[in-house]
Amino acid sequence: MTEPRVVERFKKRTVWFHWIHTAAFLVLVVTGAILFFPGIGGAAAGGLTRFIHRIAVVFFVGVPIVYFIINPKMSFHFIKETLTWGKGDMDWAQAAPLYYFGGDEENMPPQGHVNTGQKMWQFVVLATGVLFVISGFFMWFLKDALSPGVFQWCVILHDIAFLLAFLMLLVHIYLGVIHPRMTESLRSMWDGKVSKKYARSHYGKWYDEVAEGKK
Repeated sequence: MTEPRVVERFKKRTVWFHWIHTAAFLVLVVTGAILFFPGIGGAAAGGLTRFIHRIAVVFFVGVPIVYFIINPKMSFHFIKETLTWGKGDMDWAQAAPLYYFGGDEENMPPQGHVNTGQKMWQFVVLATGVLFVISGFFMWFLKDALSPGVFQWCVILHDIAFLLAFLMLLVHIYLGVIHPRMTESLRSMWDGKVSKKYARSHYGKWYDEVAEGKK
């Protein structure tokens, strides 16, 4: 019998933010690939693709800003959570390779609201997001004011950020959708909830705090 998912991990607004931001990024991936490899889209690699790309940018940048305005406390918590690392994270990183290939789950150190792997993903999101915004701003609004050399460096930084974000996205999708030990991850991003068993086994420290009423 499947255990009911009654432990709230994400608020509804967080779930909405996740999917809108993800959708914007996927549009940016497709349109960016067409612009980078014009042969992919043929004539579509012109103004229409750039127009769609820029609309997606508005959502990609605008949604986090709106979320921050609505919930600054959670936004600062996300940043702090992403940048706070300790011995538990090092222990997780050492145990994770064996665990993800079928090793004993008991060897994994208890985790907080997000595990170390998710912190890595969050860090990539933050770091590449900054690179995207800075390089994209110069490329979009200051193109005519930049020297060819500076503009080319902006393009290179934009491409590096894309490659890092896209590769980590593939890992994120694999672990969240395909990996047998993460079966509740995707469902939790639809309704924000996980089962008690899943919460205890994957986020032991956080679940203990929730159970004790500290969260």
